[in-house]
Amino acid sequence: MAITNNRLTAEQYEQNFSDIHPPFETKDAALVEANRCLFCYDAPCTKSCPTSINVPKFIKQITTDNMKGSALTILSANIMGGGCSKVCPVEKLCEGACVFNLMDEEAIPIAKLQRYATEKAIAEKWPLFNRKPSNGKRVAVVGAGPAGLSCAHALSREGVDVTVFEKESKGGGLMTYGIAAYKVTPEFCEDEVNFILSVGGIEIKYNQELGKNISLEQLQKEYDAVYLGFGVGIARQLDIAGEELSGVTDAIGFIYDIRTKGYSSVPVGDKVAVIGMGMTAIDAATQAKRLGAKEVTLVYRRTQDEMPCTEEELNIAKLDGCEIIWLASPKQITGSNGKATHLECNIMQLGEPDASGRRTPIQTNETITLEVDMVIKAAGQMPYNDLISSNHLSNSGGKLSIDRSSTNIEGVFAGGDCVNGGKEVVDAVQAGKDGAVAILSFFTQRR
Repeated sequence: MAITNNRLTAEQYEQNFSDIHPPFETKDAALVEANRCLFCYDAPCTKSCPTSINVPKFIKQITTDNMKGSALTILSANIMGGGCSKVCPVEKLCEGACVFNLMDEEAIPIAKLQRYATEKAIAEKWPLFNRKPSNGKRVAVVGAGPAGLSCAHALSREGVDVTVFEKESKGGGLMTYGIAAYKVTPEFCEDEVNFILSVGGIEIKYNQELGKNISLEQLQKEYDAVYLGFGVGIARQLDIAGEELSGVTDAIGFIYDIRTKGYSSVPVGDKVAVIGMGMTAIDAATQAKRLGAKEVTLVYRRTQDEMPCTEEELNIAKLDGCEIIWLASPKQITGSNGKATHLECNIMQLGEPDASGRRTPIQTNETITLEVDMVIKAAGQMPYNDLISSNHLSNSGGKLSIDRSSTNIEGVFAGGDCVNGGKEVVDAVQAGKDGAVAILSFFTQRR
């Protein structure tokens, strides 16, 4: 067993990482699905969307060939509606709420129609939004991810001049760096960021990290308000023996490398174990398999009923040939010559529900041992505790505490993953919109 890269041919990589949810091949195919929609007056699909996209309206606009109107309906509610059409867990949001599910019929493919309506608008930068004249207010946004870009766009449309400070060399945040490559391409992410910036009034300063290149105190002095959307990104450690061995990595870094270095440059093992069962764990497992790993095993300490990923995501892993071990928790990683060779796990059983409503895993006296040469940790992410505490920001367990997007510091607002601990892209987009509303209200109150 060995961890190597460049296992496959260029053609195999391209095939393995091709679009997992391809678009409609023809206009007629899109119209057939759009015309199935019942255009519900009290639409449950709209209610289930965190950004409240008017789904029946944008689908009706597709049926009348009003593509600019359809794109505007979507992007006015969710400026990252194009990206969300590719990565949203729609089976538990809009499509899961579709009334056709109650009729034992296939739900309207809302995400696919949303992609159909937005893709050309984003690629060609259709001028859908008019920016009001500059009102003299200046806002600093920390983080060019979904929350930060959503907030920046909403503010800019109202005439606020926005400067976004981003620690990476590209914008998009999680969309660009943290999602499986077969769901959304780096090229699309770049197009989407450029579309958002095309409204004008937004400048992104890259390679600028809060706490290193810039300080909150400095931003408060130079701008009329500050919006924090720096997310979460520190991988949770397993705190077990052998975690330092070669071949043990975290899913965030693994996915980041795939997104930034290219498929052939990312090393992968023959026998890979992935710890966790969230979306990030699934993305890491499926991509390890598509990079050429012979065996990939997902290890989760609860049962399928408690898994945080969706059924559809789990099925992707299964179809890719990933194995799953339920009710197992990592105990230690052992190895030789500094390299991981085995993962020992405790067999668990479920007890009473915890505060989240999921049953608590309890360790038994049994163990199992897996032969591995690579272990990918995907057991969740930790907030930036040092950054938060050093700036005296109120928080709960490292998650920023806010009141209608306001932090405990006057003029400093926050939203997205740094507040919610890591929800969906669409939740972060809505948080950015909420932040913009709060900032505009703050300006009004100070007149």
